[in-house]
Amino acid sequence: MYSIRRVILAFLLIAGAIAVGIFGYMVIEDYTFSEGLYMSVITLTTVGFGEVKPLSGAGRGFTTFYILLGFGSLALAGHAVAESLLEKVFSGRSGLKKMRKKISALKSHYIICGYGRVGAAASEYFEKAGIDFVTIEANPEHCQIINGKGSLYIEGDATRESLLLEAGIKSARGLLALLNSDPDNLFIVLSARELNPTLHIIARAGEPSSGKKIMRAGADSVVSPFSTAGRQIAGDILAATGKKKNMAVQPVTTEVLPKWISVQEDSGITGETIGVVSEKTERQVIGLRKNNQDSIFPDPSIKLESGDKLLVLDEMQKKSDHSIRRSGRKKIVIVDDNPVILRLYTRLFQKAGFHPITANNGREGVDAIIREKPVAAVIDFMLPVLSGIEVCRQVRASKNGRKTKLILFTADGDEETHKRAVDAGTDAVVVKSSEASELIETVVQILRLSK
Repeated sequence: MYSIRRVILAFLLIAGAIAVGIFGYMVIEDYTFSEGLYMSVITLTTVGFGEVKPLSGAGRGFTTFYILLGFGSLALAGHAVAESLLEKVFSGRSGLKKMRKKISALKSHYIICGYGRVGAAASEYFEKAGIDFVTIEANPEHCQIINGKGSLYIEGDATRESLLLEAGIKSARGLLALLNSDPDNLFIVLSARELNPTLHIIARAGEPSSGKKIMRAGADSVVSPFSTAGRQIAGDILAATGKKKNMAVQPVTTEVLPKWISVQEDSGITGETIGVVSEKTERQVIGLRKNNQDSIFPDPSIKLESGDKLLVLDEMQKKSDHSIRRSGRKKIVIVDDNPVILRLYTRLFQKAGFHPITANNGREGVDAIIREKPVAAVIDFMLPVLSGIEVCRQVRASKNGRKTKLILFTADGDEETHKRAVDAGTDAVVVKSSEASELIETVVQILRLSK
């Protein structure tokens, strides 16, 4: 609207200048209206045509003034029109640049992948709650709706790692995978979990079987809009008719470790189809990387070639700590009251070659460390029952805990906290970050130096 007003003002300025010329020539030189209009136009445009009648001294003075006035008027009008046109051309790019700058400054925000009916409802809830979030949406029409609401968004495919990084996934607190495609949501979960292991991820699933796969790929929870709505409706009708009964929901007890398997010439699977390899290895193949192109749930009839990579899921049944004995794996105790963190570092330490044992409060942590005598223990600073520092103090006071390397894991980087941890007997203090590998590297380095 501001650009339109400037263009209108420019034309009014030119019309006003012409009107001044007509009036001046009619009064000073006694021109008719048409003669005054003609003289005004040729004077303003400086085309150099002859005068209608020889000008008097006063007429020449007015013409000199009028030429200067005309130059100024045309310059201002031209500037207004040019600026409006350029703004129309570049305003889109400028707006995107400003939006990207705002997105890059976000911390502890949320990412919504997909602006369908579910994504729109989630974004509306975030807006009302005053929560920082950014939406990744591929549909240009949906992006226009988001832009009209003044929300931050990135136009593109949410399964691309580059867009997740642009959305600030490294510093994000949570992610919602809400695309209409279950395979796409699974791929987003895999990518997001790899880019930020501490991220809380909730994904949408249309099929129950897809929900299990997405959970195994790293989602913290999976929601099926249709199943949820159905259960809610059924629960409401049972409650209304006095027939509602308490139903216990069984938690998922299966862990999976997504991993890439490289196809080598001597691996024995070169030339085999994906379906045959899946049967032989008893692993579910959920992804294929061929010629630097990734595909989710590839066709089982595709033949594998040297250099290909398969993304498979390894299922691991949970067992009690005392019943698991893995030869060649060093035991490590992880003490944290956050189940997501426990599950994350259990997977990462298993991948690093350790046998993790978990505890979810300070008292259980002390007992586990003294009982199992692990090579190292990773202890959260804020714990129920006993604090992380008190756990370290009690472990060091026990004969069985003196050889265990203690690493305190904390979100507080204060020097006083570090000093208290050292006084309690810790070997290292690691400040929490989105880079989960830092903790693994610290443990490995401490154990290497202690040899």
